[in-house]
Parts: sequence; structure tokens; C-alpha cells
Amino acid sequence: MKQDTDMQRRHLLKGASALALLGPLAALQARADAQQTPLIPSPYGPLFATRDRSTGLPLLRLPQGFGYASFGWSGDRMANGLPCPAKHDGMGVVAAHGGEVTLIRNHEVGLGHDESFFGAGAVYDRGLTAGFHANGGTTVLRFRDGKWMDMRPALGGTVSNCAGGVTPWGTWLSCEEVAADDASSSGMKHGYVFEVRADAVSDARPIVAMGRFRHEAVAVDPHSGIVYMTEDDAGKAGFYRYVPHAKEGRPGSLAQGGTLQMARVIGRHNANLADAAVGRTHSIDWIDIAEPDADRGAAAAGGKTLDNASGPFRQGWAQGALRMNRGEGIAYHDGKIYVMDTTGGAVQTGAMWELDLAQQQLRCIYASRGTLFGNMGDNITVSPRGGLVICEDANSTAVDEYGPGERLMGLTTKGEIFMFAKNNYEFDAETLRRAGKSPQHAGNKRDSEFCGACFDPSGKYLFVNAQEPGITYAIWGPWQRGPL
Repeated sequence: MKQDTDMQRRHLLKGASALALLGPLAALQARADAQQTPLIPSPYGPLFATRDRSTGLPLLRLPQGFGYASFGWSGDRMANGLPCPAKHDGMGVVAAHGGEVTLIRNHEVGLGHDESFFGAGAVYDRGLTAGFHANGGTTVLRFRDGKWMDMRPALGGTVSNCAGGVTPWGTWLSCEEVAADDASSSGMKHGYVFEVRADAVSDARPIVAMGRFRHEAVAVDPHSGIVYMTEDDAGKAGFYRYVPHAKEGRPGSLAQGGTLQMARVIGRHNANLADAAVGRTHSIDWIDIAEPDADRGAAAAGGKTLDNASGPFRQGWAQGALRMNRGEGIAYHDGKIYVMDTTGGAVQTGAMWELDLAQQQLRCIYASRGTLFGNMGDNITVSPRGGLVICEDANSTAVDEYGPGERLMGLTTKGEIFMFAKNNYEFDAETLRRAGKSPQHAGNKRDSEFCGACFDPSGKYLFVNAQEPGITYAIWGPWQRGPL
């Protein structure tokens, strides 16, 4: 049996601008001396308040030469005449043909007083939980030849649809981030993964075999069809995969059954990866989870008890599985899976692990040394050019040379990190009214998280959401000047 190889070598912090970071993509060469790589000026240039093509408002700070158009604001009318739901979150491109791009977008809405379901064609739960309705779900957006076309509802009656992931067969896996065992008056529980199609047709059935826990995001290995999943449950976040029985990969195939598994560090019982350090490496294997739909409870093993853990985590923990601090963004690229632990690392401002699928080896490739160097990264995506985009979602925003505000961080092919974009949303009611937007969106929302970042296959457009007040952006520009 392979032994766990903990690389204990610590790296010296060189100056205030140093960052614990190695290249997170296969194209990035690990530096022989493994020095901290710096937070550098953006290769695209400094950030400027840039006006939105749709509203004329300077919603974002971007490098010179970049433009964008906003669409699908919370409250805007959808194709069915109903208002767009709030709290935009995870998103992915599920189809791209002849200049038209189709995206599916999550809405991290929880329980509400009204039975809205925003006109979704497929509704999972119409019952009441503690007297409230399940008001989360997904919407479908179309973008063609540089212009937004329309949006329509897809899945409704779910709760806290946080992130998810695109399948190789062109569907969206939408994840409920729920940590409760309560069933609604309809007998439905929450905390599942749902598959949503680009044509908005869905049977609204959860894929129970993929587990019930605080799901965050998924990434599918296109070669094996195995689905890798993160859990956002502080201090008791497992790292999972789902091995489907049906190997052909098509809409509905994941619901035909499969095996849920949880990662374990070989040679270390209940390894805690929260204290991530750059270069630290672990060989892993996978433990079967017999009851994916089990309830929450205490997870006890080796004299260590973690209270109120998910059912799958409890089973894995009893068999020696590993844990992260808070598993969030996840992405596949070129035989690797990249996983963000949003409060991992020595100062709990974010760490990233790279899983080599061929070697089944986890390596820490990034650990933030402070808020300037990446502040609680959440959703992540890989550019067709090989660079990485990290969406920040911090409890308190970093204050940099542009002031406070959440950022989109970029990673160069040399392993250097930089600021690509910054939230610039601070408007009064009258300004919004003149721009044709609801005055209810007034206020300073620069601390609203970026989420759902994804590129179209051509790499021409970066799509991303701001959760508050709920906006989707399409960003374009001279990408060739840098790695994104």
C-alpha cells in the first residue's frame, strides 16, 4: 500500500506581495525552488470603472479595452412574464451552436412566504417546510452574437441552489446547499443534486444516489463519466465522487444509479486538509458510502467527534475519510480536478487542491497568505487559453488599491496571481430608475460575491454573476494579452 507523502517543506514569505501559489493548471510548471509567487499587476492593465453596454452604469472595474453587457437582473421580466428570481449563483454553458450560447443559472433562494416557483415547468417540492415554500431553482439564458436574447425558468421548488456543474452531454447539475433533515408537508427532503436540460425540460427528480448533504459544486471527468463533488460544511466537508452505473453518459443516465464514494488519505486516518500548505501532497483512495440518503448526526472516529455532520460524511469519517474546511468551487481540466477550500490554509483565506486523476494524488497548489492574495475563493473556471478565474466570496471584502470590493482573480501561466475585475456597484435609487432598473436595487453592493464564472467554448466571452442585486454579465475584450 502506498504511503502518504506529506511534503513538509515550508516556503519563506518574501515581502508583503508574496503569495503561496504554484501553477494550478497542467501547463504551469512547478518551480524547482517552490518560492512564493507574487501578486502582480494585471497583464491586462489597471482596472477602470467601465460602463455597462445595457444600462450605461459603471457596474464593474475592468482593464482598458474590455467591455460587458448585463442581463437577467433580479426582478426583470422573463419570457413567461414573471419576474426573474434573486440570488444568482452557479452557472454553466450547456450548449453553443452557430453563435448562440445557452447557459443555465442557479438561484440560491431558500424558503419564502409565497408559492412562486417563478413559473418553472418542473417543480420538485410544492409542500411547506415550517410554513414556508421552497423558492430556489434555475433559469435558462440565451446569448447570441454578442447580445442577450431571453431567459426562462427551468427547475423550481428547490432550496438554496448554490453551484453545480456542466456535464459532457450538455446538461446542468444543480446542487442544493442544505444542512437539514426536515421533510416538507409533501414528504420531500432537500440537499440533493438535480439534472436540468438546456431545453428546460426536467422531471424535477433528485439524484438521490449522489448523496444528501450541503452540496456546493460538481465537476465531471469526461473520460470516465465520474462526477466529483464538494461539500460546504464548516470543519466537516468531505470530498466525494459518484461512479455511475450507466457509462454512456446522456441526459438521465446519472439517475439510473451509481456508487457514492468519499476520499481518504492513504496511511492517515481522518486526515484534516484544512491547514493546507503549498506543495503538500497526499495519495488517496475512495470509500463506498452505503447510505447516500442518511440523516445528519455526530461523526465519531478515533476519539474525534464532529457534531451535526451530514449522513454521507458520518459514514466516510467512520472509515477514515479526509475532511476539508469548506469545499466550494471545483473544475476539470486536462486530466486534473481543481478543488477550492474557501477557508483553507494557514490564515483561512483560501486554498486550492489539484487532484491528478491518473495518479489519484492530491497536491496543494495554492494557499492564500492574506486577503490581498485571494480572499476566500469560491467558484472557479478554466479559460480555453489555460488560465484560471477565481470568484471571491468573502465575509469582509479585501481593500486594495481600488478600495473595498469583491474581485475576480486571475492566474497566469507562470503561476502569478492578479486582479482581473472588481465589483463597482454603488448606486442610488434615482440613478437606477434613469437606467431602467428597480430603485429597490439601490445601495452599496460592492461586497456582493462573484459566482458562476464560465467561458463559452470559443473563449470570446466570460459569463459571471453578481449575487446581489442579482446580475449576469457577459465580458469580452483582448483576452490574448494575458492568460485568461
